[in-house]
Amino acid sequence: MADPSSYRPKPGQIPDSPGVYKFRDEHRRVIYVGKAKNLRQRLANYFQDLAALHPRTRTMVTTAASVEWTVVSTEVEALQLEYSWIKEFDPRFNVKYRDDKSYPYLAVTLDEEFPRVQVMRGAKKKGVRYFGPYGHAWAIRETVDLMLRVFPVRTCSAGVFRNAARTGRPCLLGYIGKCSAPCVGRVTPEEHRELADDFCDFMAGRTGTYIRRLEKDMMAAAEEMEYERAARLRDDVEALKRAMEKSAVVLADATDADLIAVAEDELEAAVQIFHVRGGRVRGQRGWVTDKVENVDTSGLVEHALQQLYGEETGDSVPKEVLVPALPEDPDAVSQWLAGRRGSQVSLRIPQRGDKKDLMATVQRNAQQALGLHKTKRASDLTTRSRALEEIAEALGLDTAPLRIECFDISHLQGDDVVASMVVFEDGLARKSEYRRFQIKGFEGQDDVRSMHEVIGRRFKRYLQEKERTGEWEETPAPTGPVPAPGADTTAPDTTNASDTTTAPDTTTAPDTAPEPDAEPREDDGRPKRFAYPPQLVVVDGGQPQVAAAKRALDELGIDDIAVCGLAKRLEEVWLPEDDDPVVLPRSSEGLYLLQRVRDEAHRFAITYQRAKRAKRIRSSPLDAVAGLGETRKQALIKHFGSVKKLKQATIDEICEVPGIGRRTAESVAVALASTAPAAPAVNTATGEIMEENDGGSTT
Repeated sequence: MADPSSYRPKPGQIPDSPGVYKFRDEHRRVIYVGKAKNLRQRLANYFQDLAALHPRTRTMVTTAASVEWTVVSTEVEALQLEYSWIKEFDPRFNVKYRDDKSYPYLAVTLDEEFPRVQVMRGAKKKGVRYFGPYGHAWAIRETVDLMLRVFPVRTCSAGVFRNAARTGRPCLLGYIGKCSAPCVGRVTPEEHRELADDFCDFMAGRTGTYIRRLEKDMMAAAEEMEYERAARLRDDVEALKRAMEKSAVVLADATDADLIAVAEDELEAAVQIFHVRGGRVRGQRGWVTDKVENVDTSGLVEHALQQLYGEETGDSVPKEVLVPALPEDPDAVSQWLAGRRGSQVSLRIPQRGDKKDLMATVQRNAQQALGLHKTKRASDLTTRSRALEEIAEALGLDTAPLRIECFDISHLQGDDVVASMVVFEDGLARKSEYRRFQIKGFEGQDDVRSMHEVIGRRFKRYLQEKERTGEWEETPAPTGPVPAPGADTTAPDTTNASDTTTAPDTTTAPDTAPEPDAEPREDDGRPKRFAYPPQLVVVDGGQPQVAAAKRALDELGIDDIAVCGLAKRLEEVWLPEDDDPVVLPRSSEGLYLLQRVRDEAHRFAITYQRAKRAKRIRSSPLDAVAGLGETRKQALIKHFGSVKKLKQATIDEICEVPGIGRRTAESVAVALASTAPAAPAVNTATGEIMEENDGGSTT
């Protein structure tokens, strides 16, 4: 490990002008490339106290053995040089996007005497016009098949073309009218190139003019009683319209734009791009990258723009690029894009309307791509086994933790405090074992105290199950310290398990594989709720939450279950009674698994918390009336207009509502009379006190 002070340049040596810098290791390999408006200020940030640096930056500067820089005149030149050096040196600490698959393009080989339409993958070639990328090659072939009847361009390979020219007989497409057969001289090279140009214009989005021209020719042919030609033109128009329908209109103003969205976590980021031409989505692509450098969303966007347009020119760079966050120097990036295109390029964040809605769709695709990437890693048996072994080694466990339980606390400013428990067995989520808790021991916001309560309640149930089945002869006395004030010290009521747990997550289907025969079950055949101890308990949090979980286990006399916490800020793993965290390598499969467990617990907790809050907001005083269903509640509100007016009504007036008898009317009156008057609603914009006129929700 190198000491950065050993190669730190003197401040006077570093210019204060724009430039690009390279860090090299002891073998002279370039390990990082960056750019700066002011080289002196930027490089000074790398030579601070190591403890103040981000862990990834700290790793980079201690791996490096020297730094050098090149001065340029403008920020745009710095951007261009940075991209060139990243492509040339492939530095290990720079963000490098990798395609999650090889996307197919629709390509037209305009550099040939007789241009050919085909599906192409891989690096782009000069003299070839590309459209896409597309999600599937079959989508390209379907589109081409529809368009060949209107634009009969050559699609055959060079070998087939030469063989047809030698024999004087065209291929099948030439006989059925889907190729103009330039191989046998049916059209001249100029006429065939005109067909190829029309094909490219149509694919580029200039569709309206061509369709209107065909419709005009169709009407003229009909007037001249050339009905066969008119029918063929009609079929051509329908074929082009069907080809256009394969890419739906998403922007009504026929915009040419690329929309870029980023989904990220501490270790990885996924980028999704939608290519919109003529208001239609013409292609989509995505990348996934490791965040090997300390970079935010703006930096990820800038790197994506460099990779996306670094080798593009002309119309391949659209007039408008929509991003979730602007780069650090948006003007310089815009100028660089304009230089690649040859005209002005707008780089901005969509704020409203269709473009903002479409950006939300692109963002969802990015989130799904990141989730799918992580799921693929977790689904591999070898990868899961390695992850469990790495966790066992890092935490000092005797065996791999085949069952992991993770707990998370969720609330909204201290209201509706809930907790979640998710279970992973053999590295896979076991959703039928998920459980949810309401915090009962106290009110308010205290994540540490909440964690202590939840862990205590879960493992009290475990001990009760062992005692009931005879696995534990007698309940051991607590050996740990005295519980904290307000902690839950009573065993939960075993006659009503719903106090501590709810049904499994209904947003996703539970596991459908049959349970092992040896699994302990209730008398009705259902698995027990808390009968199985985990080998590892993971809590979402740092030292305080880990200490609370360990204290809860100690109070119950449980000492054979390992505990750790995963802190979000730097993805550190905390162990009880350790002052320093365990830092797993960034590429560790064990860290990926712990992250996935923690994120799933967070998702499950926040879903429950939101549902609980929504139910509380929708509550009504009429809910307390026994025997009053939703139909009669709606009838009462519809008749009187609001709960406030219903509360002012007499019993006789309530009885006038169809379906409401006198006894029910009396119950309604009593229930409404016992509720406290609600505070008046205030329009925050005008300060006006508003009358209640809705369905009577008590928010």
